[in-house]
Amino acid sequence: MTDRLDGTVALVTGASSGIGEATAVALAAEGASVAIAARRGDRLQALADRIDGDVLVLETDVTDEEQARSMVAQTVARFSRLDTLVNNAGVMLLGSIVDAPVEEWRRMVDLNLLGLMYATHAALPHLLAAAEDDPRRVADVVNVSSVAGRFARSGSGVYNATKFAVAAFSESLRQEVTRRHVRVSVVEPGAVATELITHNRPEVVEGMLSTWGAVEVLQPEDIAESISFAVTRPRRTAVNEILVRPTEQER
Repeated sequence: MTDRLDGTVALVTGASSGIGEATAVALAAEGASVAIAARRGDRLQALADRIDGDVLVLETDVTDEEQARSMVAQTVARFSRLDTLVNNAGVMLLGSIVDAPVEEWRRMVDLNLLGLMYATHAALPHLLAAAEDDPRRVADVVNVSSVAGRFARSGSGVYNATKFAVAAFSESLRQEVTRRHVRVSVVEPGAVATELITHNRPEVVEGMLSTWGAVEVLQPEDIAESISFAVTRPRRTAVNEILVRPTEQER
């Protein structure tokens, strides 16, 4: 049994490509009005043109707290409510801790963790209000993490740290709001065919390709399907954690 999202509003960050793009399409297909946010406005507009439904384009850098708050405010101003927040924006910059470019650490902490926190904090009053209202009387925060949020690996230390922190933040928030019918879900993908790998230094990309080149990795739609599953459960059911890996991925 699923509960469609007709009459509800979803906000998806990192929606200009990959998992965010696929998730926006999936939630719109379930009946939600969708606000799509990312830094690349042209990509967002192209996505909006493909979605059959009410879409709001928000060119936003969620690492800027004021922009993150404005993103939420504009969504509520346009649609008068917010029922689902999908924190998908993120970056994966791998490499050893020894001699690492520390700026890469800042980028990951700012986007993977602080950006997620800013968006969540701004959205919570509206999500709590939606959970008290028809049509569904429940609201959702979905934080897209990673298998790296469960298992630490050499060469992934700071990325691991940000994703472990997402899991901790999510569980604490879940305990705080669950009796008010705001559900918190963490989705932890393994290897997915997205642009994440392209943000890395050439030597890191080469190592990743040697590791994953023979593996049939997931597609963004696979993760979007998991997110859609979590947020369309009946009000009584909270899916708090979903780990999705390619069949061939060992760890």
